[in-house]
Amino acid sequence: MKLTNRLIVSYALYTLGFLLFIFVMERIERTAGAGMWVGYVFLFVPIAVYAVIGLLSRTSDLVEYYVAGRRVPSAFNGMATAADWLSAASFIGLAGSIYASGYDGLAYMMGWTGGYCLVAFLLAPYVRKLARYTIPDFLGTRFSSNLVRGLAAIAAILCSFVYLVAQIQGIGLIASRFIGIEFSIGIFCGLAGILVCSFLGGMRAVTWTQVAQYIILISAMLIPVSMIAHREGLGWFPQFDYGRVTQRVETLERALAVSPEEARARADLARQAARAQQRIDALPQSFFDEHARLVAEIADLRRHNGPLREISERERELASFPRDPADAQAQWSRERDALSERVAAPVPMTDAFAPKPGDSNARAHRLNFLSLILCLSIGTASLPHILTRYNTTTSVASARRSVGWTLFFVALFYLTVPVLAVLIKHEILTGLVGHRFADLPQWVTQWRRIEPYLIRIGDINGDGVVRWAGIQMQPDMVVLAAPEIAGLPYVISGLIAAGALAAALSTADGLLLTIANALSHDVYYCMVDRRATSQRRVTISKIVLLGVALLASYVASLNAGNILFLVGAAFSLAASSLFPALVLGVFWKRTTQRGVVAGMIAGLLVCVYYIVSTYPFFTHLTGFDGRRWFGIEPISSGVFGVPAGFAVAIAVSLFDRKPDEYTRALVDYIRHP
Repeated sequence: MKLTNRLIVSYALYTLGFLLFIFVMERIERTAGAGMWVGYVFLFVPIAVYAVIGLLSRTSDLVEYYVAGRRVPSAFNGMATAADWLSAASFIGLAGSIYASGYDGLAYMMGWTGGYCLVAFLLAPYVRKLARYTIPDFLGTRFSSNLVRGLAAIAAILCSFVYLVAQIQGIGLIASRFIGIEFSIGIFCGLAGILVCSFLGGMRAVTWTQVAQYIILISAMLIPVSMIAHREGLGWFPQFDYGRVTQRVETLERALAVSPEEARARADLARQAARAQQRIDALPQSFFDEHARLVAEIADLRRHNGPLREISERERELASFPRDPADAQAQWSRERDALSERVAAPVPMTDAFAPKPGDSNARAHRLNFLSLILCLSIGTASLPHILTRYNTTTSVASARRSVGWTLFFVALFYLTVPVLAVLIKHEILTGLVGHRFADLPQWVTQWRRIEPYLIRIGDINGDGVVRWAGIQMQPDMVVLAAPEIAGLPYVISGLIAAGALAAALSTADGLLLTIANALSHDVYYCMVDRRATSQRRVTISKIVLLGVALLASYVASLNAGNILFLVGAAFSLAASSLFPALVLGVFWKRTTQRGVVAGMIAGLLVCVYYIVSTYPFFTHLTGFDGRRWFGIEPISSGVFGVPAGFAVAIAVSLFDRKPDEYTRALVDYIRHP
């Protein structure tokens, strides 16, 4: 009780201090003017605070390092789990997904939130009851098998690493926008922020840092949304009354669908898509012809002392030109598909299951929507860095309460995200579409300079007026650019950056610790050196943590996929490999070692195969283009992996010998209240 009271006072003072910091920064901006310095302050001051918390929480004690001493109060563990959960994908990508796809984007919210019901009912209490350090440790103990432990460690590392890359990619995006450095350099700068939170204190440091990070990230979502909504006449709590703006957005979108000017723009895009198809049909000759044309144009411009800007543009075009005809086919096909998507009339955000361009009917759309919800729900209940958090609570009952607190803190964020998406859509439709290019807002100019390019606006009709069909806006920029789009002070942009960074760092810390602990405890200690001292095990974990962070930063710098896809893939991988093993291990005594091994391998292989054979990045690398089963998107590959895992595990267990008396007694112990 004393610990809880002390924590309440400490974090209440921290919250008041942070709000005072925002107020002071706003006053300074009014006096000195906005500038890049705001971004530096809002990024580096919170990192310094996290570093202090990490330093004060440093420990070499094994239980403290792995599970924070198992003494975290349920409410604070719920807050830390929410921060661990609300990743860069949630903070940066979710509002953008709802902005771009409308009703379809709600699949992420329903899947992620619904997953905590599975956590509460199926796994969290039982994981806490056995009181292991990691999820591979839980499975290894349940099945008395190092093979199961090793496979679980591989699965935990794989899904956590994919998820980690997405977080670091988000950090690079934040740094490139708000402190003006290159994307790849921003990634490695973010690495330092990740390490200061987790390197010295393990789970103990990560827990108390994540509580601080949640306070910042929820403030960074609630404050800007309330300010934008207040300007629109919705009051300070728009979560209860943003339907009026949604109706206005729907009216504007339906008007765009029948607008003659927009129809002409879409017709021009259709002609561009047809020309792109002609280039593809003419391969390989079109590749050599266009390459020769570019080289000749650059040489001609240099010979006649052409404008340096035009020469630079041609040189950049040549640098990004495909390497060979095969690369040209892949690149030009993506361009054609992007153009084809913009040819279709805009679909209102409120329309449910509207078919996408290329869909013959809404059936496949509904199937993908439901599959994504299923994968995200099951993946939530399988992510090792989330399940491990419930080992830090004081008891099984506290673990159950902690799940409830997590749902509350997550819901506070998720009820606000759709509001932001609708408000920004309204701002774009009223403040950008239909306006002349000569009057483009300042924020458009700023964001067009950032690489990778997040927004492009083309004058398709040649009339000098912005058309909806001419806007290419990446979903990832919706949240980061929201204050500038809405005309709020630049300090609010800094606040958004601090919140996005907190979301990315909190999740990255939990993922890094999961990978490092799986390698140091499950692989090194349990499978290599049982006589290793506690000090040696903690040291190994810290070394591994540093190495994994460097590797993940390098992979993230390759920018191999959008953030939401990487997160979705991580969920499918976790669901396919771990969920059948965890659920059967708790609720079916008949599950055997061979059965769970076969189930984990089958689920993981099916999931990985489907992603590699259907996701464009991998099909481009491998040259293998597989057919999608039932039209399911690769992000929902877990919908095939999970049934495969269950079916194989159950079948093999039934043909195997029954588990011994000790194993059955262990399952009874796990399930006893």
